[in-house]
Amino acid sequence: MPRPISARIHLDAVRHNLRLVKRTAAQSRVWAVIKANGYGHGIERIYPALAEADGIALLDLDEAVRVRERGWTKPVLLLEGIFEPGDVEIADRHRLTVTIHCNEQLDLLKAARPNERIDIQLKMNSGMNRLGFRPHEFRHAWERASAVPAIGSIGLMSHFANADDGEIDWQIDEFDAATRDLPGTRSLSNSAAVLWHPRAHRDWVRPGTILYGASPTGCARHIDGSSLRAAMTLESRIIGVQTLAAGETIGYGRTFTADRAITIGVVACGYADGYPRHAPAGTPVMVDGVRTRIVGRVSMDMLTVDLTPCPVAGIGSRVELWGEQIRVDEVAEPSNTIGYELMCALARRVPVSVEAGVREEVVEV
Repeated sequence: MPRPISARIHLDAVRHNLRLVKRTAAQSRVWAVIKANGYGHGIERIYPALAEADGIALLDLDEAVRVRERGWTKPVLLLEGIFEPGDVEIADRHRLTVTIHCNEQLDLLKAARPNERIDIQLKMNSGMNRLGFRPHEFRHAWERASAVPAIGSIGLMSHFANADDGEIDWQIDEFDAATRDLPGTRSLSNSAAVLWHPRAHRDWVRPGTILYGASPTGCARHIDGSSLRAAMTLESRIIGVQTLAAGETIGYGRTFTADRAITIGVVACGYADGYPRHAPAGTPVMVDGVRTRIVGRVSMDMLTVDLTPCPVAGIGSRVELWGEQIRVDEVAEPSNTIGYELMCALARRVPVSVEAGVREEVVEV
């Protein structure tokens, strides 16, 4: 029998979360962000749930081609743009929209002779200070782009530094001042701005992590009232049981000492499966539908849980590591990371199945 760990992808959850975005930003079109292989869920797996998106946004040309090969005919946006002449040829062949964030990328398009004009999103660095033209350079960049024969429509975009936990009006103001009177659609909102900053919604929004049911802040309680659903469940089973006496320890480094007699369940899941090695004792887990905690150090292939709250549990009991009952952010936050990382880190050795059913939906904004 194979090792009893598996992941399930819930297409109904992705559909639900996408519809929530569309209702929250009702005046905007939606770029569904599926970079990093659909945040670890698998592009081909989640593709059937994306039909209501207005466009798809991602990073890699390979992923863009995969989307086109699946039959997607609506816009596809390369979020980091192009890097060499061959990329322009692929963008032309597959009708990709290209982010342009520097003069070198403009030069690539200026030298190109595509069969059809390539639509672009011209990116402003409004304060994130990663990619994009500074506000004082932006109008000149737009003028350069508008003079390039290979370029079709020019959209205007930027990205927020702290929409998840802070004030973004200063970035919006920078963007609005620099783009005043320039034609073109606007795109500003990431997942956090979609949920909490309606001023930033504009013509297009770019939700990523909320499509998969994770919190933009990395804190589960921040989305408690949002009705977002987990798109991935990681589950396993108990494969061993140990009874510790008071004073005994468990696991590498002997980091957990029992303060009383305690029953421990050994779960077939470890950091080689994508579970965070640094998850501390107390990180929540569900055993047969009962919430309990991990104890001891997470090892490569196993972790250990306290069976005190679930005394009838034993070998074969079902364990949810994250998913519909334990939000992925509840695992990520005590591990000093974010749900994005855990979803993307799901290991290749974990078998994945897809649940395609559609539930009755009540969408709360």
